Amino acid sequence: MSLRRFVASFPSCLIARLVCCALAGIYAGFALPTSAAPAPQVTVEELTIGASTQGRPVMALRIGDGPIKLVIVGNTHGAPEANTYVLATMLADHFRANPQDVPPAVRLYIVPTINPDGLALGTRFNARGVDLNRNMNTSFDTCPENDWRVTVFGAYGIVSDTGGPYADSEVESRLLRAFLLDAWGAIFLHSAAGNVFPAFCDHAPSIALAQTYAGGAGYRYTRFWEQYVITGGMHDWASSLGIPAIVPELVTGTEPEFEQNLGGVRAVLDAAEALLPVPETRIEGGVPVPALLWRYWQMHGGMERFGAPLAPATVEGGVTRQAFERAMLELHPDQADTPYLVQLAPLGRLHDRPGVTVPHGDCTSPECRTFAETGHTLRGAFAAYWDRGGGLNVFGFPLSEEVMARAADGSIRLQQVFERAIFILDDDGSVRLESLGWAALVRERSLAPSVGYQVR
Repeated sequence: MSLRRFVASFPSCLIARLVCCALAGIYAGFALPTSAAPAPQVTVEELTIGASTQGRPVMALRIGDGPIKLVIVGNTHGAPEANTYVLATMLADHFRANPQDVPPAVRLYIVPTINPDGLALGTRFNARGVDLNRNMNTSFDTCPENDWRVTVFGAYGIVSDTGGPYADSEVESRLLRAFLLDAWGAIFLHSAAGNVFPAFCDHAPSIALAQTYAGGAGYRYTRFWEQYVITGGMHDWASSLGIPAIVPELVTGTEPEFEQNLGGVRAVLDAAEALLPVPETRIEGGVPVPALLWRYWQMHGGMERFGAPLAPATVEGGVTRQAFERAMLELHPDQADTPYLVQLAPLGRLHDRPGVTVPHGDCTSPECRTFAETGHTLRGAFAAYWDRGGGLNVFGFPLSEEVMARAADGSIRLQQVFERAIFILDDDGSVRLESLGWAALVRERSLAPSVGYQVR
C-alpha cells in the first residue's frame, strides 16, 4: 500500500484530517517517484515492515546499500506529535529525490509513523491505550530508574497506567524491536522542547550521536530529559543493546522544522562511520555470541529463557547457527528487514512427545485459541507464556495439545509442542522451555563424519 492510500484510509478525526489532508498535496511524494530520478547505483525502496494493532501498515523508505543501518523513526506519539510524522515524510521526500546525500557506507531507513493508529484516532497512545515510548524492555542496562513499569510519566508530567500490561506487549513495539535488530543507530523524533538527548544510562556512542545531531540542527544538547524519568523508552532500549540512540525534540508541537532537522541528519550522515560502531560480538559464559544473535537472545529473554550458549556459532549455506541450552538460534541474511532475520530453528518439529492428552472442554472461552493451520489449541499458562515470549514469530504454531509426558530431566510434566519449542509446566506454575538446544547439538555431533568410533 502506498503512503497516499495509507493516508486516505484514516477516519475523519480532526487532527489527522488537518495534518494529512491539508499537507497531502505537499508531502504525498513520499509514496511516489519524483521527477528527479535517483542515481541507478543507489537503492531507493519503499517497504511495508508490518501492521499496527488495528491493521494499518507501518512503512519505511530505504535509501542506500551500505552496511551501516541508520533508522529514523517518526510519530511515536500519534496525533499530538503529528508534526514529527510530517517531518519524517519530508525527510523521506528529500532523500528519495537526493539519494546521493546518503554516503555509500550507509543504509538510511525512514519510518514516518510507528503509531498510525494514534495518528488516525487523534491520540498519543496506540489503539490499546498504551504509550509506545513507555512500553519497551529497558531492563538490560545498568540504570534501574528507567526500567519498564506499568505506571509512567507522560506528556506534561501526567502519571497514568499506560506503560502496557508488560514490557514489549504491543504489536508496534515488537515490530520496532525486530526492525532495529541489525541497526547501527536510531533517531526517534519527538516534540516539543527544542533539545536532543541520548539514552539515560551512560552510553558514549549515543552521547556523541546526540551532540552531533544537536550541532547540525541548531538544537540544544541535553544529557537527559530533565522534567521526569522516562521508563520503557525506545532510545534506552536501543542503547542497552549497543545501538546508539537519540531523541531530537522539535521546538514546537506544530511545525515540522524541516531545515533544522535536515541539518541534524546530514551531520550524522557525514560522520556516520565514526559515530556508529559495528555491532559487537558478546561473550556469554565464556562463549562468543555474534552480535545479532546476542541481541535477539537478549531481547527475547536471554539466559532465563534460552539458557547459555553451548558452543561457538557455525556458518553453513550462508546461515549462522548457534546452540543454546533450550534453543538453536539462526541468522538468515535473506530475511533482512523482516521479523525473521534471526529466528529459532524449528526443533519442535523434530520431536514427537508421546503422552496422555489432557482433556479440556470446548475452546470457546476468550482465553482459548484454535489455530486453523494445525488444528491445535492454546490456553492457560502456555498461552500467556507464548504471548509474552513473542508468539507466532518466536515459537510458531502449536503442533500438539497439552500432554502429560516425560521431559528430558526424567520427570513427568504437562507439555505442549510448538514448531520451534516445547513448553513445560513446572510444579510452581511457571513455564519453561525444554532443552532442545542440547538435544540438537548432541544429535549434530553424533552424526558428524569427523567423529571417530570409540574403542573400548
